[in-house]
Amino acid sequence: MTATGLRAVLFDAVGTLIHLREPVGESYARAARDQGAAVSADRLSESFARAHAAAPPMVYPDAAADEVAERERGWWRELVRETFHRADVSLRDFDACFETLWRAFAKPGAWRARPDAHTSLAALRARGLALAVVSNFDHRLPGLLEGLRLAPLLAEVVLPCHARVAKPDPAIFTYALGRLGCAPSEAVAVGDDPDRDLAPARAAGLRAIDVRELATLADLPARLADPAVALRTARSNP
Repeated sequence: MTATGLRAVLFDAVGTLIHLREPVGESYARAARDQGAAVSADRLSESFARAHAAAPPMVYPDAAADEVAERERGWWRELVRETFHRADVSLRDFDACFETLWRAFAKPGAWRARPDAHTSLAALRARGLALAVVSNFDHRLPGLLEGLRLAPLLAEVVLPCHARVAKPDPAIFTYALGRLGCAPSEAVAVGDDPDRDLAPARAAGLRAIDVRELATLADLPARLADPAVALRTARSNP
């Protein structure tokens, strides 16, 4: 245990540990051009953001384990359809367009690790901390983390398909802590979304750090090792 009483650090994935290599609108615009539709990347980025915000949680508590992956794929299919619909884009072959996007975002090459992610995670692991990802991503995430060389540094990758709940439900953090064998007071969550990462983590009893407050992720080990900072983080919990 560190000087701050920590045993585990739970990270969000997209926006915290990993990022797309290009804006999502650019990928969608390129796929649309292949289907005879010309539309700006900015328009599709805005349409995707609105469609994503309105989408239901990717949670299927009543589905059998072998059905969940296909349900997740169906969730993304509807999101892609809604993205193009909101942008008033007509495609020659929507199915082909979706397949192109589904395969593209399943490849590690479409993503990049946040600068200093490997160094930061390795430094935290060297202190004996258990590291986990808690994300609303689908079943493709473990493969992406493996391809980006982050997986060996993680003890757990917790997704809605495992916990049967999704952020902002605090129960997904409780589930992750159970997998790690840690109490909430022994863990810190690191994320970039106040509503989907930080608030539910605090509601589950964890301390929380907004990654956007760090100059780089390399600053995180020092932040966690500072008892005064850790105490202020804890007192900010509602």
